[in-house]
Amino acid sequence: MQNLDSLTIFVRIAEMGSFTRAAASLGIQKGRASNVVRELEQQVGARLLHRSTRTVQLTEDGRSFYLRARALLADAEELSAMFVGGEAPLSGRLRIDLPTEFARSTVLPALPSFMDAYPDLELEISSTDRRVDLISEGMDCVLRVGGIVDETLVARTLGALRMVNAASPAYLKRYGVPRTLEDLSTQKHRMVHYCPTLGSRPFGWEYPTGETYAVLALAGSLSVNNVQTYHGAGLAGLGLIQAGLLSLKPFLLSGELIEVLPDLRPKSLPVSIVVAHRHNLSRRVRIFIEWLENILLPYLDR
Repeated sequence: MQNLDSLTIFVRIAEMGSFTRAAASLGIQKGRASNVVRELEQQVGARLLHRSTRTVQLTEDGRSFYLRARALLADAEELSAMFVGGEAPLSGRLRIDLPTEFARSTVLPALPSFMDAYPDLELEISSTDRRVDLISEGMDCVLRVGGIVDETLVARTLGALRMVNAASPAYLKRYGVPRTLEDLSTQKHRMVHYCPTLGSRPFGWEYPTGETYAVLALAGSLSVNNVQTYHGAGLAGLGLIQAGLLSLKPFLLSGELIEVLPDLRPKSLPVSIVVAHRHNLSRRVRIFIEWLENILLPYLDR
């Protein structure tokens, strides 16, 4: 390969899933992007992309090639900045994924200072409560709440998100304030069910029992798959909710929500920064991860 431009073009196509959008983002013609991929496939002797009229997806060989290409581009960026010094301007594109509520309540309010410090950096922020595929969706890093189930990923746990039980004053006026676990049943309380995939089995009401945690199957006629909608349902008096103290704290302070059963809080959830590989992280990824960690640590239990 004569230079790194072809790898840059291929990586952008793989991450955006489109020749047209990738070419536009790089300021080149779509025909050039197509020719570059065709030449790469001839050089490596393997098909790298599945092409259709609507989508472009990595093949298995393309997935392996993509990982190596990203690592090589990161190495090249590191090499070019080796003698420039730590104050060299950051440039290029950084794609990250954040849970919706973390993005809204914590990261975005602090982001202006980061962008002022690195004005040449192009940020792409995905905000979703589902588990994204770092590789196929081209994420440089993601912030995850909960356990890491994919052992091929590299995760650094920052701390734990404290959880609370809460309800609106209107809901508690209607059903009563539960003082014990038994009150949840005898007072006929209802909960809002959070289900990442609608139609799946609800998680239930989690509570501590000794050194472990158990789940009570509590009634509820509303299920949602979005954290902000979940909070909104609690604020609207549609049921009890169990959510992170970080996002509910403003509502608790204002009285829009009231904490209940404070001695029976659900288990705290680990918060981790996740990357696809430990090595070959570009300087912009490392700097953003360090900034993100400093932003979040005051809000997490260690």
